[in-house]
Amino acid sequence: MKNYATKYLNKLVTIKIDRPLNSKHPRHNYIYPINYGFVPNTLAPDGHETDAYILNETKPLKEFTGICIAVIHRTNDDDDKLIVIKENTTITDEEIKEQINFQEQFFKSTIIKTNHQTQ
Repeated sequence: MKNYATKYLNKLVTIKIDRPLNSKHPRHNYIYPINYGFVPNTLAPDGHETDAYILNETKPLKEFTGICIAVIHRTNDDDDKLIVIKENTTITDEEIKEQINFQEQFFKSTIIKTNHQTQ
């Protein structure tokens, strides 16, 4: 099921937020600097629902509908993450990396988009 999450690219998705902005991780000692959640009723290779980072939102959310503009494909883990932003907005790869570094710094990953991949 490699790159299973790419089926969400450029699609409108609704994310249930279970770790809102400024909430504490339930097991690790960090605070979420972004809203983080999952696509309900999905199944990722790790046995949980497909996870998503919600970027460029400045308030804690319970649910969010936006466009999946990229997938963070972890090369040393089986838990890819969607990058979801508000429709008709943009974000650079550097901005993505900066906003998700709090968690992704512990993994090796690539950013997958429709037409290209970046390291």
